Amino acid sequence: MDPEPITAADAARRLGKDPATIRSWGSRYGARKLGSIERRTYYDWNDLATIDGCMARGENVPDTAEGRDRLRDTLRTRWQNAA
Repeated sequence: MDPEPITAADAARRLGKDPATIRSWGSRYGARKLGSIERRTYYDWNDLATIDGCMARGENVPDTAEGRDRLRDTLRTRWQNAA
Protein backbone atom coordinates (compact mmCIF):
# COMPACT_ATOMS: atom_id res chain seq x y z
CA MET A 1 0.00 0.00 0.00
CA ASP A 2 1.46 3.35 -0.99
CA PRO A 3 1.94 5.98 1.72
CA GLU A 4 -0.71 8.71 1.82
CA PRO A 5 0.82 12.04 2.93
CA ILE A 6 -1.18 13.97 5.51
CA THR A 7 -0.47 16.75 7.98
CA ALA A 8 -1.03 16.32 11.71
CA ALA A 9 -3.91 18.82 11.55
CA ASP A 10 -5.70 16.96 8.74
CA ALA A 11 -5.12 13.57 10.38
CA ALA A 12 -6.44 14.95 13.67
CA ARG A 13 -9.65 16.08 11.97
CA ARG A 14 -10.14 12.65 10.36
CA LEU A 15 -9.47 10.78 13.60
CA GLY A 16 -11.20 13.18 16.00
CA LYS A 17 -7.98 13.83 17.90
CA ASP A 18 -5.96 16.88 18.84
CA PRO A 19 -3.13 17.70 16.40
CA ALA A 20 -0.68 17.60 19.33
CA THR A 21 -1.69 13.97 19.90
CA ILE A 22 -0.87 13.11 16.30
CA ARG A 23 2.49 14.84 16.56
CA SER A 24 3.26 12.98 19.80
CA TRP A 25 2.78 9.68 17.98
CA GLY A 26 5.87 10.59 15.96
CA SER A 27 8.06 10.20 19.03
CA ARG A 28 6.01 7.74 21.09
CA TYR A 29 5.31 5.21 18.32
CA GLY A 30 7.74 6.30 15.62
CA ALA A 31 4.88 7.25 13.28
CA ARG A 32 6.19 7.30 9.72
CA LYS A 33 7.13 10.81 8.64
CA LEU A 34 7.27 11.31 4.89
CA GLY A 35 8.98 14.71 4.93
CA SER A 36 8.50 18.38 5.61
CA ILE A 37 7.65 21.39 3.50
CA GLU A 38 8.20 24.71 5.21
CA ARG A 39 6.77 24.23 8.70
CA ARG A 40 4.49 21.30 7.87
CA THR A 41 5.48 17.73 8.55
CA TYR A 42 3.76 15.08 6.48
CA TYR A 43 2.94 11.73 8.04
CA ASP A 44 1.74 8.51 6.44
CA TRP A 45 -2.04 8.39 6.93
CA ASN A 46 -2.07 4.58 6.84
CA ASP A 47 0.43 4.41 9.69
CA LEU A 48 -1.50 6.93 11.80
CA ALA A 49 -4.78 5.12 11.18
CA THR A 50 -3.16 1.83 12.23
CA ILE A 51 -1.86 3.38 15.46
CA ASP A 52 -5.33 4.76 16.19
CA GLY A 53 -6.97 1.43 15.38
CA CYS A 54 -4.67 -0.48 17.72
CA MET A 55 -5.46 1.91 20.55
CA ALA A 56 -9.21 1.75 19.84
CA ARG A 57 -9.11 -2.06 19.96
CA GLY A 58 -7.04 -2.01 23.16
CA GLU A 59 -4.09 -3.70 21.43
CA ASN A 60 -0.43 -2.91 21.77
CA VAL A 61 0.85 -0.66 19.00
CA PRO A 62 3.65 -2.40 17.07
CA ASP A 63 7.02 -0.79 17.82
CA THR A 64 7.93 0.07 14.23
CA ALA A 65 6.21 1.39 11.13
CA GLU A 66 7.22 -1.85 9.39
CA GLY A 67 5.51 -3.85 12.14
CA ARG A 68 2.35 -1.80 11.59
CA ASP A 69 2.63 -2.45 7.84
CA ARG A 70 2.68 -6.20 8.58
CA LEU A 71 -0.30 -5.83 10.92
CA ARG A 72 -2.29 -4.01 8.22
CA ASP A 73 -1.45 -6.75 5.71
CA THR A 74 -2.56 -9.43 8.17
CA LEU A 75 -5.82 -7.63 8.95
CA ARG A 76 -6.51 -6.95 5.26
CA THR A 77 -6.03 -10.64 4.43
CA ARG A 78 -8.26 -11.67 7.33
CA TRP A 79 -11.04 -9.29 6.18
CA GLN A 80 -10.77 -10.46 2.56
CA ASN A 81 -10.99 -14.11 3.59
CA ALA A 82 -14.01 -13.38 5.78
CA ALA A 83 -15.90 -11.74 2.90
